[in-house]
Amino acid sequence: MALETLKTFDNSVEAHILKTKLESEGIPCYLFDEHTVSMNPLYNVTLGGIKLKINSYDAVDALEVLQSIESNPVTDDDDKTIVCPKCGSDNYYSGFKSMKSVGGILMATISLLLSVFPIFLKNVHKCKTCGTEF
Repeated sequence: MALETLKTFDNSVEAHILKTKLESEGIPCYLFDEHTVSMNPLYNVTLGGIKLKINSYDAVDALEVLQSIESNPVTDDDDKTIVCPKCGSDNYYSGFKSMKSVGGILMATISLLLSVFPIFLKNVHKCKTCGTEF
């Protein structure tokens, strides 16, 4: 039984959501490095994140489930599709890690001075068309 990494995550909540969806479709899956990354988030970079692994013979079915999830548009609380405020496109990255803020710039400066990994990263959407972060 060979295992393949389907997707990696920064936090265990998102990993468990996808794991639950795959298991509801009858695809057994396993989380690796979940507890280590949850206890010390700085190990996330070293370990490569929380890895969701599946059996290699379930890869085709798991990819279909993953693509069906990612093809659904992201909506807000009123079930309206979120679009880029600049160009109106609905083609964007969700969960993009950004440092474009005062806190991000300050943390980058401190990281360079102290030689540590930057901790302050903000999750935003980034438009694939115009590059706007929102």
